[in-house]
Formats: sequence, C-alpha cells, structure tokens
Amino acid sequence: MSSRATEAGIRTGSRTRQRVFSWVVGSIAVVVSLVVFVVPFAFIAVQALKTRQDANQLSFAWPEEIVLWQNVVDTIQTRDYIVVTALINSTILTVASVTLMIIFAAMVGYVLQRRTTRWTGFINFLVLSGLIIPPAVVPTIWVLQGLGLFRTLTGMVFVEVAFGLSFSILLFRAFMSTIPRELDEAATIDGAGPLRVFFQVIFPLLRSVVLTVIIVQSVVVWNDFVHPLYFLPGDDNATVQLTLYNFQSQFSTQYNLLFTNILIITIPPLVVFLLFNRQIVGGFTTGAVKG
Repeated sequence: MSSRATEAGIRTGSRTRQRVFSWVVGSIAVVVSLVVFVVPFAFIAVQALKTRQDANQLSFAWPEEIVLWQNVVDTIQTRDYIVVTALINSTILTVASVTLMIIFAAMVGYVLQRRTTRWTGFINFLVLSGLIIPPAVVPTIWVLQGLGLFRTLTGMVFVEVAFGLSFSILLFRAFMSTIPRELDEAATIDGAGPLRVFFQVIFPLLRSVVLTVIIVQSVVVWNDFVHPLYFLPGDDNATVQLTLYNFQSQFSTQYNLLFTNILIITIPPLVVFLLFNRQIVGGFTTGAVKG
C-alpha cells in the first residue's frame, strides 16, 4: 500500500509541476504578446489623439486635448486625398492578388499532390526556391517594362502573386493530402473531366485552407511597402504604406498626422485578423498534422 501511495503522490506532484510550468509559460507568452503587439498599437493610438505640439514629444502621456477627428480629416485631405486613392489601390491590389494566388496555388497543389512524374522533384525545388531566393528588383523592373506593365496595378498584381505563390502552394499541397483519392476516382467514373473534378469536387473541400491563405496573404499584400515602392511609383498608384511619406520631410515631421495615418491603415487588417484568427490556426494545424 505504501508503494502505491508513493507512486500516486509522485504522479500528483508531477501533474502539479506540469500545470505550474504551463501557467508560467502561458503568462510569459501573454506578457510578451502585450509588449510586442499591444503596447506599440496603444502608443500609436495615443499619439493620434494629440495635437501636433504634443505628438512631437513622442511621450506615452494622455493628451490634454483630444483632436482625433481633426487629425483624421487632415490626414485624409492631405495632397488631394491621396490616402483615399491609396486605400482604393490597396484594396484592388489585395483582392486581385489574393484571388489569383488561391486559384493558381490550389491547382498547382492539387497536381503536385495527386500526380507524381519525373518533373515533380524539379517543380518542388522551384516552389521552395520561391521561399528561399530573394527577389531581384532590377530584372523584375526590366521584365515589367518589356511587357508594358511597369507603373500599373496589373503588373503589381502579378508581382505580388509571384512572390506569394510558393507559400500558398505549400499550404494547399499539405491540405490536399487529407482529401481521399476515392473522390477523384468516383467523379471521373461519373464522367467528370479534370477541371470539373477540381472545381466541383475538390475545391469546395478546401474552405479552411482557402480562408487561411486569404487572411495571411491579404495582410502581407496590404502591408507591403517595398514592392510598390519599386514597381509602382507615382502618386496615382500610391498604396497605403507609401502614404507614410506624406508627413515626413528632411526638416520636420507631423507626428500626429503620421500616427493617425498608421492607425487608419492598420485597422482593416487588424479587424480581419481578430475575426478570423481561429481559421488561421485551424488551416495551419490541419495542413501540418495531416499533411
């Protein structure tokens, strides 16, 4: 009896230590998340409430006078409503890019997972190369100029699709392995062609990974600063991240309007992430565990 009691006590103590360890790790994770994500956002929001004189101090103090609405109006009216133009351009760019990513990545992932040929290894190498090899700016500009797509939203859409396709293909391919091949065979026996099998049988089953790609890639494209700077110059083609230059100059910076601009362009992806956070985790988990 004493040995059993000892073993039971050891197991109970082990469980208690595991719970304490889990609680400590969870608490540390929450604190780190607050420091990394919540504190910077709170700092941006506080500065957006201030007048120009108060915001120039870059302090975390609560403003004596709240002028958020006036800051929003001044930010939107700057340079003939360039922020509105940027919001429209970024919305078009994000929707078009993510739509093409989903279609192309789903089809490529389906073929790579379902068919094995002598070219499969080489294609997988190309897909992984898209994640490893950094993009070349000058050759890309030369290609876009040759196609007549430089300084156009259409060309920028193709650039975003090319840069985000590899990651999307890997997600779709991993998730595709969870779908039984018997569905393909049954649809083929019923007389369905390859395109009909994919779009009517397979694609509706990809809802979770499609949501994951939509959310992740939408945030990536929306927050992209470097690529529009290189491949989409011009005020008429401005995207939301490039509008941050509107309130900075060599000798002065309007911090109140700058942080208001950051707040305006941060809210849409933040809302999307908060609403669909579970879908993101679910899509990654399904592809990783069952793939």
